[in-house]
Amino acid sequence: MSAQLFSVNTVAFKCLKTLQDCSTRGFSIGAASLGSVNLKGRSCLTLKDFSSDEIRRLLWVSGDLKHRIKHEKQYLPLLQGKSMAMIFEKRSTRTRMSTETGFALLGGHPCFLTSQDIHLGVNESGTDTARVLSGLCDIVLARVYSHSTLEELDKEASIPIINGLSDFYHPIQILADFLTLQEHYGSLSGLTVSWIGDGNNVLHSFMMTAPKLGVNLKIATPKGYEPERSVIQEAQRLSKEHGTQLVLTSDPMEAAHGSNVLVTDTWVSMGQEEEKKKRLKDFKGYQITMQTGSVAKPDWTFLHCLPRKMEEVDDEVFYSSRSLVFPEAENRKWTIMGLMVSLLTDYTPQIPMQKF
Repeated sequence: MSAQLFSVNTVAFKCLKTLQDCSTRGFSIGAASLGSVNLKGRSCLTLKDFSSDEIRRLLWVSGDLKHRIKHEKQYLPLLQGKSMAMIFEKRSTRTRMSTETGFALLGGHPCFLTSQDIHLGVNESGTDTARVLSGLCDIVLARVYSHSTLEELDKEASIPIINGLSDFYHPIQILADFLTLQEHYGSLSGLTVSWIGDGNNVLHSFMMTAPKLGVNLKIATPKGYEPERSVIQEAQRLSKEHGTQLVLTSDPMEAAHGSNVLVTDTWVSMGQEEEKKKRLKDFKGYQITMQTGSVAKPDWTFLHCLPRKMEEVDDEVFYSSRSLVFPEAENRKWTIMGLMVSLLTDYTPQIPMQKF
């Protein structure tokens, strides 16, 4: 598929000044703007529902908590006396560890529920489950197969619902990705991110978020593996609104050209195991290597939400100094903490914002 350039308008982006710690750099767009944002009581099913200011606020809170807890060694029991239900239809290392340890670190009590503990829509309807949990805990994180399950929970619950992953979106991963890039580059505005791989839930979340942060997005997927049409249309609208570029192609090298960040993900998601042989064939030529990076910008870096397979990215890139995958994995903890604190409290970050 030939490249489609939906918006070629460029804007002059201003760089952010450095804050006290690199983990909190560049989130400000004016104290009055971000300081007035309050997300208490909201759910987070997709970042499509969050404005630019709201997403920046989440990153600011996350960076602030990381600075105060990790670097300043402060104890912040912001969620003391609160409990969380963690519903996992799909297994995960990073989502479980980051959420469970993060909630506990903030003084709360997480309760992990597998499909053996809770049968959404089987032994009990989603409606009844949402209403029961609303009386037993303060917030729910659900990692599910179908996004409609989250929508049902959110409709019937009286407490915030967080999408820990669904077939359509993975918002908590994208928050970690952008915090990682913020820390590394100092500013997000004007960066170009290139996605090379499957048109999946992680990509959908990138598409709903990148334009709002002033980030250009170039996407290479094999024919037949493109993002959902509805997501493309919304991403087109957002790119036009925010003056960023959105490019779709089937050529990985075209997508990588002039990029700051190369990103990929698994080619075979959970539930797609029977398609593995066909998918590996269809994705031939999509492995990210140093050759892929040779057409990117000199400062290019690499992201992968993990777990990683060799066919997606070779060892030379994955274990190189350009790879940010392990800081990215750690930031899953700080960003889910930032999200939970934002949805449950009126917390205001303590590290002051710098103006442009």
